[in-house]
Amino acid sequence: MSNYPVTMTSRERVLTALAHRQPDRTPRDLGGTTATGINIVAYRNLITYLGSGRAEEVTFINERARLANISDAVLARFGSDTRPVMPGSAYAVGPANPDGTFTDGYGVVRGLPDERGHYYVVTAPLAGEISRGDIAAAAHHWPDPDDPVHAAGVAETACHLHRDTSYAVILNLPLGSVHQAQWLRGFDNWLADLVLDPQLSIYLLDLLFERWLEMTRRLLAVAGRNVDVLFYGEDLALHTGPMCSPRTYEKIIHPYQRRVFEALHSLSDARILYHNCGSVVWQINDLIEMGVDALNPVQVSSAGMDDTASLKRRFGDRIAFWGGVDTGHVLPYGAPQDVHDEVRRRIGDLGPGGGYVLAAVHNLQADVPPENICALWDAADG
Repeated sequence: MSNYPVTMTSRERVLTALAHRQPDRTPRDLGGTTATGINIVAYRNLITYLGSGRAEEVTFINERARLANISDAVLARFGSDTRPVMPGSAYAVGPANPDGTFTDGYGVVRGLPDERGHYYVVTAPLAGEISRGDIAAAAHHWPDPDDPVHAAGVAETACHLHRDTSYAVILNLPLGSVHQAQWLRGFDNWLADLVLDPQLSIYLLDLLFERWLEMTRRLLAVAGRNVDVLFYGEDLALHTGPMCSPRTYEKIIHPYQRRVFEALHSLSDARILYHNCGSVVWQINDLIEMGVDALNPVQVSSAGMDDTASLKRRFGDRIAFWGGVDTGHVLPYGAPQDVHDEVRRRIGDLGPGGGYVLAAVHNLQADVPPENICALWDAADG
């Protein structure tokens, strides 16, 4: 049972925190996004531990990331204040190739090296030396934004969650164009393009952004005002800092991201939750200026990110933090007491005055024991 008097609905609690006002308790997100869920192996272990394993059929909510569809009973057990809307086509696994891999709608070949993990890129279709003509030719075969499969079920799910529940509804948008460019070119080629052929990088981003925008426009049109938060992500950082130089970021990435957030603000009144892994202190002021409401995952194992009290002092009145409980070391390898202490530290650093949603850093992977998953959410009560 919570030690806090409950005076708000989950939706009110999350939106209050994102407005930098103190909610009745720290809001919690389990499974609301493609970065705050549970690996299907960890989930099977969890429901067995909780005693509901035999009664529950375990399915995927995101097969590509191997994320489980978390039951309402489990979400209620841990007090999650969020519920997801997941456009299925973005996360589906297609028919298997002869070698067990699959090819997604952009021609990227993905494989599953370990049943306990998730799918990784094994072949980038635009690797090597390419021209604008090669990119334009490939684009003819990319997913058609007009295909109704991309928005299938979104309107119904969003309407149901908004009308029939009091949870904060999170629409998970298609992953950003930087991600798609990284996968299409391969990371080494993508990084080289930024320096050696920036105009090619910009051309690829522009084509991808146009397609992303059309898909997103259709999703937001059918979801309407039934969503409270938009989840958007792409990785631009390493554990040590940005993937590219500040000059390259300002020249190529920042103008593109400005277009993304301007589009989202023009299409929806929902709050924007932005995901960028790693050491991202260098980007936070830009995100604030571009109108991002909350930053995920607050990867505390990365440079400059562990001092969450400092992050709160420097940025906490202008951007909210979403995540922060270490999945690199504490959750998989710590004892339940270590998890408890980690949770209490992050709530103490980031929670005062609002501006914080409690979640793990990234999805809970197969090596996180069920005792520690329980400790994470039980610690939120004090």
